[in-house]
Amino acid sequence: MKAQLFQVDAFAERPFKGNPAAVVPLEAFPADDLMQTIAAENNLSETAFVVPDGDAYQLRWFTPAVEVPLCGHATLASAHVLFEHLGHARPEIHFETRSGRLTVARDGDKLAMDFPAAMPKPSPMPEFLQEVLRAKPLIAMKAQNFLMVVFQSAAEVAALDPDMAMLKRFQLSRQGEATICTAEGEVGSGVDFVSRMFAPAKGIDEDPVTGSAHCVTVPYWAKKLGRSDLVARQISARGGTLWCTHAGERVILRGRCADYMKGEISF
Repeated sequence: MKAQLFQVDAFAERPFKGNPAAVVPLEAFPADDLMQTIAAENNLSETAFVVPDGDAYQLRWFTPAVEVPLCGHATLASAHVLFEHLGHARPEIHFETRSGRLTVARDGDKLAMDFPAAMPKPSPMPEFLQEVLRAKPLIAMKAQNFLMVVFQSAAEVAALDPDMAMLKRFQLSRQGEATICTAEGEVGSGVDFVSRMFAPAKGIDEDPVTGSAHCVTVPYWAKKLGRSDLVARQISARGGTLWCTHAGERVILRGRCADYMKGEISF
């Protein structure tokens, strides 16, 4: 069999920034183990598989190691491919996923994703976390399969250098939960908060830009800062910017995409 494959840099103004995702449009999903093998071969943080379903699309996401229930940047990339390369003419795209229906709409020169919000709840600071991160967070919180830790400053988040082997063991001991590290943005930076996201237990040491993590960080910072519209920056080596709105039980995550590659795969 053969299929088209698009590689798109999501939450990016130009190629080589943001978070790369592979998008594979298909008429029907192949076997799960084949999709997992394709994702491992791509070796990107996510490969998205998209299948038409009436007036919507079914969408599934795979890291090189596992299928995940929600992925923001690969959803943004999938919508970009449908809008820009596959002739989707309507202003909105509906995706049916393991996290329910997700909608992506054109919003000026950006795409806007409507995702479920997940307000994090206070959690005891896990034992050994400071040793694993080689830094001292102020507080710990939990939501979905994320542990979120808050730091005093953006500079502390930028300087993080976790022990990845220890962090992987730590995450596996906690059902594979990923670790979000976040802080308020620096005054005058134009950014309300920053973050980094580590998930070695899922095969991703550090994710460049993580839409799903902002389902957790946006409700927290909206409440903390007292406003619903926020600019977020994920300060990985590649980096990416999200324009966010907290809308009660939903979050709107806006971003841009840059094309990198279009090809054909054989399997």
